[in-house]
Amino acid sequence: MNDKITNWTRSDDAMVENAIRRGATRRELLQMMLAGGVALSAGTLVLGRAGNAVAATPVSGGVLKAAGWSSSTADTLDPAKASLSTDYVRCCSFYNRLTFLDKSGTPQMELAEAIDTKDAKTWTVKLRKGVTFHDGKPLTADDVIFSLKRHLDPSVGSKVAKIAAQMTGFKAVDKQTVEITLANPNADLPTILSMHHFMIVADGTTDFSKGNGTGAFVREVFEPGVRSVGIKNKNYWKSGPHVDSFEYFAISDDSSRVNALLSGDIHLAATINPRSMRLVESQGDGFVLSKTTSGNYTNLNMRLDMEPGSKRDFVEGMKYLVNREQIVKSALRGLGEVGNDQPVSPANFYHNPDLKPRAFDPEKAKFHFEKAGVLGQSIPVIASEAANSAIDMAMIIQASAAEIGLKLDVQRVPSDGYWDNYWLKAPVHFGNINPRPTPDILFSLLYASEAPWNESQYKSEKFDKMLIEARGSLDQEKRKAIYNDMQVMVANEAGTIIPAYISNVDAITAKLKGLEPNPLGGQMGYAFAEYVWLEA
Repeated sequence: MNDKITNWTRSDDAMVENAIRRGATRRELLQMMLAGGVALSAGTLVLGRAGNAVAATPVSGGVLKAAGWSSSTADTLDPAKASLSTDYVRCCSFYNRLTFLDKSGTPQMELAEAIDTKDAKTWTVKLRKGVTFHDGKPLTADDVIFSLKRHLDPSVGSKVAKIAAQMTGFKAVDKQTVEITLANPNADLPTILSMHHFMIVADGTTDFSKGNGTGAFVREVFEPGVRSVGIKNKNYWKSGPHVDSFEYFAISDDSSRVNALLSGDIHLAATINPRSMRLVESQGDGFVLSKTTSGNYTNLNMRLDMEPGSKRDFVEGMKYLVNREQIVKSALRGLGEVGNDQPVSPANFYHNPDLKPRAFDPEKAKFHFEKAGVLGQSIPVIASEAANSAIDMAMIIQASAAEIGLKLDVQRVPSDGYWDNYWLKAPVHFGNINPRPTPDILFSLLYASEAPWNESQYKSEKFDKMLIEARGSLDQEKRKAIYNDMQVMVANEAGTIIPAYISNVDAITAKLKGLEPNPLGGQMGYAFAEYVWLEA
């Protein structure tokens, strides 16, 4: 009997893998190999290899159920209007984009077969053939032009209208080819087209509740604020999806969401609070934590056009009052990196490492609060579970404020409707921003003077000009230098405090396979339903 098997072949591996799939036990297979003259150590090695191969092989079938943390009656299947993770997950299951980002952050072709340019200003998009919408209509250039031009129509209310505004010309060269002209060169266009909002819908669509896309699932149920159910698209142009159907809903309370996972009601609990991690880990091998650090953050916003944020010294004082290290250690249980009040995370090529986080300094904070005349006043701070870990962060900041005589009235409000009723509106409130792949997208969405999600109402003509200059430059080093300066401006001038870049943690049953990190965020960049499978 030998420790090494000299005549073992790939066919023998396949035989063992098939036996495992048919239900053969480890004991039975080891006995079979021992009877054939295979040593115990060698047999164990073979079984481990076969087990890993079986685990990595997608299995078809099953009903996938998953829960996010936020939803409302404003939930939408219109990709242009999607504004929260629940919308992104559903849109990813019903639609496709021209490109998507792989786990390394590199744009890959999806509905586009190729995207080419000679000057970064005029781009030619060649579409795949044989792709159809759920209603049977073939994908054509007209669908792409309709989908992209919608973002330019103010009546649509697109969340990326400002980003799409650079697309000034569209032409159907033929049924499978589109020419897109930009106002100015932008080498990031293939990456921009990978954003969730730029999903392709059918030409002339007006009723988006049907979710008529080219994606992996066909909409069966869509109840805003309640749930959605998608059935496997049997005519899907890609291989997959692996599961027969996919149900998605929100459980806003973190403990309830985790308990739903542990009781077997769902297969994935999205973005669990660090407090819940120990409970999941204590359950043994039946559950797994999937961690992604890709630029997600929860921030404290002070509107510069409202009291008290209109007082410069109040904003300065708050930046010195936030103990970033304690937030990472206590609120995030170590699952994050200290932030420096600007949105480009250390995972991004353009991150400015020389921009150091503002030091925690209560005395300097008190000096600025005295100048602002806010000591002794009660200042409302709106927080909600809708913004990941915002409640814990608010408690830490409130305690620091109390020690120097500043009363922060932390008002905890429900997750349901938070993004419609409080975010961007309350004078001092928390936000939560999902990862974005480029500085141009982050700054265009969040900090340009006319940005749709300008959380602190930061306005700077200089910043706006630098944004356009960086976008149009094909000189990588020049772009990096401009983006570095813009990060400094945001950190020092805007009314946003970004204390940490958060590691997103999704809790899943060990039976859920195929989930991978993605730079667009947790839940595999919100596209997990198409790629995962349920182990038998």
